[in-house]
Amino acid sequence: MPSPDRDARDATHRFIEFLKQKRLKQTQQRMDVLRKLLSLQTHVNAEELFHALRKENPSIGYSTVYRTLKLLTECGIAKENQFGDRITRYESSFNRKHHDHIVCVECNEIYEFENEQIETLQREVAKNLGFQMLDHKLEIYGICKLCLRSKESL
Repeated sequence: MPSPDRDARDATHRFIEFLKQKRLKQTQQRMDVLRKLLSLQTHVNAEELFHALRKENPSIGYSTVYRTLKLLTECGIAKENQFGDRITRYESSFNRKHHDHIVCVECNEIYEFENEQIETLQREVAKNLGFQMLDHKLEIYGICKLCLRSKESL
């Protein structure tokens, strides 16, 4: 299993090559967005990432963060998710296994999970319907145990 440091180096190399192919500049601000996204273990929207970066670099602009997230998504380092609230959230997808999400509709907490039985079933369904599956996602919406407890205590 690759180390986080090696993953960061590999992702940085991929991003730099992508920028060269697109004839875009490799700026410190773009590299800061990449580094911060890779370091986070959560799903963030552009505004949350902007505020986290702004603490370290007050001169970074929101549009730079937003555009860089789009570039990171285009080159396969980030993945966009929308969990029913029309807010686009990003997560690092670099060297990460496929996973699904379960979302609490009360507190908006997002949990990741993996289940090979579900994956197998999805592949079987696609095959039985004559589909070549290219990508898929599973999102489950409900109320987490912490929110259920707080509702019960009212």
